[in-house]
Amino acid sequence: MLRWALAFFIISIIAAIFGFAGIAVAAAGIAKVLFFIFLVLFVVALLGGLVRRA
Repeated sequence: MLRWALAFFIISIIAAIFGFAGIAVAAAGIAKVLFFIFLVLFVVALLGGLVRRA
């Protein structure tokens, strides 16, 4: 999921360089959402691993 967020971030940067503001904003928004989903899943997995050990 982090790879997809990075891919959309790169697409956003390239679109912004070429002047496609709408596409850049949309891709940046998707990248942001995917990154936050990744963070939530990472924390859940981390806590799940800690609970199993205890």
